[in-house]
Amino acid sequence: MKTLKRILLWTAVILAALCIAIALMWGGEIATLRTVSQVDDNQYLYQMEYKADYDLDEVIEKDIDSNAKLLGYVISRIGKGLKIKINSAQVADENGEMATFNCTSFQAAQADGEGFWYGRNYDYFKNPTMVTISHPKKGYASIAVSDMSHFGYSLEKLPAKFTSRVNCLAAVYAPVEGINEKGLCTSIMALPKQPAQQDAGHHKVGTTIIMRLWLDRCATVAEALELLSTLDVCHDTAVGSGYHYMVADATGDCAVVEFDKEDGWKTMIVRKAEGDNAMLVTNHLLSDKYYTTEPDEAVGNPHSKSWWRYETAGAYLAAHNGVLTLDEAQECLSQVHWKDLVWDNGIIEDTQYSNIYDQNAIKLYLRNWNDYDTTQEFSL
Repeated sequence: MKTLKRILLWTAVILAALCIAIALMWGGEIATLRTVSQVDDNQYLYQMEYKADYDLDEVIEKDIDSNAKLLGYVISRIGKGLKIKINSAQVADENGEMATFNCTSFQAAQADGEGFWYGRNYDYFKNPTMVTISHPKKGYASIAVSDMSHFGYSLEKLPAKFTSRVNCLAAVYAPVEGINEKGLCTSIMALPKQPAQQDAGHHKVGTTIIMRLWLDRCATVAEALELLSTLDVCHDTAVGSGYHYMVADATGDCAVVEFDKEDGWKTMIVRKAEGDNAMLVTNHLLSDKYYTTEPDEAVGNPHSKSWWRYETAGAYLAAHNGVLTLDEAQECLSQVHWKDLVWDNGIIEDTQYSNIYDQNAIKLYLRNWNDYDTTQEFSL
């Protein structure tokens, strides 16, 4: 009897020690995974509050300039020595090409106040979406949105159970847009066959890390551009696509960040015109050196009707002098959304989500998969 008691006691001690060790090592990660939940009855829309530590200085120092390196870093940080596998859908085909996501972003003044709206359509294949709220110890709190296929999920593979949620931890490193507590917004738009490879001697950062840095560390467009000047942005050549970014702040300042493919990928900045209430970008270059009103594969994506979307949304904004209500901001995005756009390979593209950010109230109004009768609200 005494022997049995000793065995039970030592078993309890060992289990307690194991629990303490797990809590110390993965406490933040476990707490984060507990927050992963489906939004209402939408099985393809998830939300998460990121409670684990992450170190962007470490990411910068490691010169993570590709998806493979980023996933490797995330795996090592999350796994802490354990073998974890995370795959990404962001890989080119055998011809070195990938059907890129096609997006529309704008900033417009609010009709009923002194603030600004930031609008964004994310057009891509049908994938689940993650909204991540983070409160980093060193940085601004933010609401960011991710395409969950970038870290291994699909319509057939969802984080419905706790054991299937580990990959969600990668979301904090892979935003495709977002807003921080200061009202700074950013988003990314694809430019086929133009993967920037800056090499000015700075630390290198990859496609999505620059946006996470902006969200965590910048309150204004000026600060975002200053931070950008200290880094080399590298888009993953294995993906085959390049990108440009829009960044806008709560004062109405707005800029599009592009890269000059003919001059060592030097940064090109397009600013909102002085006196304008709105600025718009789709999937073709806006810089004077490349801008054209006619569809041209050398500077953008004609297949996604980038020029048509730019003209259509631009006409709507102009008709309202760039001043919109929330309903009008949503309508602007609705006029250029996709439904059942069939690609050459037979895959069907839709507007995965259509978002409006209130840069004054720091809110996200999200409409998922062309359901324009349902708006989900998120705030810090």
